[in-house]
Amino acid sequence: MQKGALFTALFLTLSAFIFANNNVELDTSNDTTFILSSDDEVLNMIDSIVASKFIASFSLDSSLFLGEFDSLSNTISVDHLSDSIIQYRLELLNRNTPFDLTYNDYVKSFIKLYADKRRNLTSNVLGLAPFYFPMFEEVLDRYNMPLELKYLAIVESALNPQAKSRVGAMGLWQFMYRTGKMYDLNITSYYDERMDPYKSTVAACEFMTDMYKMYGDWNLVLAAYNSGAGNVNKAIRRSGGKKDYWKIINYLPRETRGYVPAFIAVNYIMNYSAEHNIYPSNPQYPCIKYDTVHITKGILFSELADYLEISEKDIAYFNPMYKSALIPISDKPLPLCLPSDKIGLYLTNEKQIYADLDRKNAADSVKLVKEVAEIKNESLVIHRVKSGEYLGYIAKKYNVSVSNLMAWNSLKSTRLNPGDRLSIYSEGSAPIVSQKSTVNSLSKDFKYHIIQPGDTLWDIAKKYNGISVNDLKSINSNLNFKYLKPGMKIKVPVVG
Repeated sequence: MQKGALFTALFLTLSAFIFANNNVELDTSNDTTFILSSDDEVLNMIDSIVASKFIASFSLDSSLFLGEFDSLSNTISVDHLSDSIIQYRLELLNRNTPFDLTYNDYVKSFIKLYADKRRNLTSNVLGLAPFYFPMFEEVLDRYNMPLELKYLAIVESALNPQAKSRVGAMGLWQFMYRTGKMYDLNITSYYDERMDPYKSTVAACEFMTDMYKMYGDWNLVLAAYNSGAGNVNKAIRRSGGKKDYWKIINYLPRETRGYVPAFIAVNYIMNYSAEHNIYPSNPQYPCIKYDTVHITKGILFSELADYLEISEKDIAYFNPMYKSALIPISDKPLPLCLPSDKIGLYLTNEKQIYADLDRKNAADSVKLVKEVAEIKNESLVIHRVKSGEYLGYIAKKYNVSVSNLMAWNSLKSTRLNPGDRLSIYSEGSAPIVSQKSTVNSLSKDFKYHIIQPGDTLWDIAKKYNGISVNDLKSINSNLNFKYLKPGMKIKVPVVG
């Protein structure tokens, strides 16, 4: 402890001699050079020491990574082990958990799945575990819940924060839309907290805490997590009132019958993977200390990447909750997660970054006004979509409806991209928008167009004056327009 304090004091003393104003010039547009200020070297050094201790606490020994052991070919099959060995190992785990880690044929089949058939998957989650487990354990500890519940995320998503099931469940903990909303997970067109590792973990803990208050049995909590309390209650009634998972298993939905066995099997394989010659695959991102700041201003991942000298791919990895590679403008602060060595750089330059973005947008707006000749007496405004803006925000800004914005600009969805231009009319100047398809004004006659290599619906509509893409879709409703091939015939309505 004294050595650590002396080390820190030495850093603080040296700080007086360190120049913290080393700057990096970034080439930007609009004839201005943005100067990126370096992070404070002393604070950065202290952050690095803290991060190193954190990583040392949770990282796996690099010698255990796949490559030094041929774990995928040298299989130690479950069939080669006696049941007594596996049962003994589970009994050792049972001593330190409130779960009943039963061993039976159900459990054995899932251990074989993870240890034999899906060794690649097991190797992958072993590599990912140091990235997610420290956060899981911290939240579970706060809620006074069994730490073994961290393994449930493996059963649910194989530690993929953007996993999506066939029925629409999302994220590490596989929340359905309605359940996510019940536990305060915000879901919009741009942002989905079901894919936020931290917030979804909190929601999962709250959900399971509520279930434990109802059942007082962790196996039943797991069953309710998978199929809902309603199905568990039905199974209890059909079994004659029994409240033991193994006694109601045959009354549960088919998927839920394997849920607790899968959870027990994951507990086993995550603790005894080496005994089956399975080792962590080298993850894309090893155990790394990251931190979170909250922002309300919109910004693209590509812009952050340019300013902070980090790849967009890395930003996306640390921020899986954003659907469109941007953080939208928001009234409530939204999280931005970054590696700890980039957090300091961001905070040091936060005001300058947004000032630079505002300058660029202002310069672009001036250019745009000059380009748009239609703007007269402010009856028509051309709005250039900025980073983080969405249709509802723009509609509110100009006091118009989203439906009118979509109609004036022939938008088929609410999705916008930075740089898009929107026509916005003032009251009394807007054109009359017909809700009917222009195909109604066409005769019932049609002719055929033979699709040529490279043809798109837009090309075809442009070729025949007075025809829109919607007209083509309406009269050819039997076709799948994503798979148009040369030689196919498409009906073209004849203008009446």
